[in-house]
Order: sequence, then structure tokens, then C-alpha cells
Amino acid sequence: MNSNIYRFAAALVSGVVFGLGLSLSGMLNPARIQGFLDVFGAWDPSLAFVLGGAVAIAFVGVQVMNRIRHPAFDDSFHVPTSRRVDAPLVVGSALFGLGWGIGGFCPGPAVASLSLGIPQTVLFVIAMLVGMTLYDRVWSRRA
Repeated sequence: MNSNIYRFAAALVSGVVFGLGLSLSGMLNPARIQGFLDVFGAWDPSLAFVLGGAVAIAFVGVQVMNRIRHPAFDDSFHVPTSRRVDAPLVVGSALFGLGWGIGGFCPGPAVASLSLGIPQTVLFVIAMLVGMTLYDRVWSRRA
């Protein structure tokens, strides 16, 4: 039971740090995301710096992961094993990109933005959860 508490605490702390970073960087504002995607209009490059920082941190994390045997609170790392590019991956990526461009959110910032109480955010999160549930009930069963 102690390991479950440690896992929960680690996940909670990671989520809080992630949400704080999103908030401090202004990425909870969908106009920032849409401004970044508007390359021929009023382009806002701030997301590029946030993405660059995320890539640098992920690079360090992968290097650390490759040097240790297992994570602190689990027996193994849970990383994707398939490198295959197939139709579900391409369609899912396209749907994600459309939702990201139209709504200005991806899942993490959308959930963090619920704290702002904006009605459009609530609608986006509900639609996201419906889509995730639909995928889980219909398409993931086919595999």
C-alpha cells in the first residue's frame, strides 16, 4: 500500500508542476496556441519557446531513464514499443491537430484551464472526454 501512496504523490506533484508551468507560460490561454498556428497573420512565437523547453527536459529525462534500471515507484518504465505508422495513428494525429487548432487546447492544458472557469473550456473538456470514451468503447476493442 505504501508504494501506491508514493505513486499517487509522485503523480500529483508532477501534475501540479506541469499545470504551474502551463499557467506561468501562458499556455492556458487558447488564443496563444491559435496565435502560434497563425503563421501568416499575427504570429505568436511564445509556444515555440515552451515546446523547446519541453523537448530539452524530455531529452534529459530519456537520458536518465536509459541509465537507470527502473523508476522509483514502479518495476519498469512504460514506454511505447511500436514504431509503426499506421492509419489509426495518422487519423488520430489529424484529429488531435484539428482539435488543437480549432479549440486552442490539448488535453493537459484543457484540464488545467478548467480552474479558470471559462465555459468554452468546460465544453471542450466534455467533448474531449466523450471522444475518449467513444474511442475506448468502439475502436480500441477492435485491436
